[in-house]
Amino acid sequence: VQLQASGGGLVQGGGSLRLSCPASGRTFSSMGWFRQAPGKEREFVAAISLRTGSTRYADSVKGQGRFTISRDNAKNTVYLQMNSLEPEDTAVYYCAVTRAGYPPTSRREFYADWGQGTQVTVSS
Repeated sequence: VQLQASGGGLVQGGGSLRLSCPASGRTFSSMGWFRQAPGKEREFVAAISLRTGSTRYADSVKGQGRFTISRDNAKNTVYLQMNSLEPEDTAVYYCAVTRAGYPPTSRREFYADWGQGTQVTVSS
């Protein structure tokens, strides 16, 4: 699967960004967003099932509905709406897809294909 994450940029704290990840290629079941800050491990952010729309979020972004993952099946695209951004959200954000049949999951080992990443920088 080819993935092309976009939508990152520089934003002030409290601002918003929407990331997009169109996918092409083989069938897949779920797409997730991960992020990696400098010097830190890549961590799970959110995931969604393309068939059912069921979602999963990391605790760090679930509070007050800061982040929302959604999909447009007609466009084979998944979005990550990020509101109330904080400097701690600064990272490279990656989209990834699971193999067919896998539910949305926070576990990296279930993701088979990864996009190239888009930088999100939140200033204080």
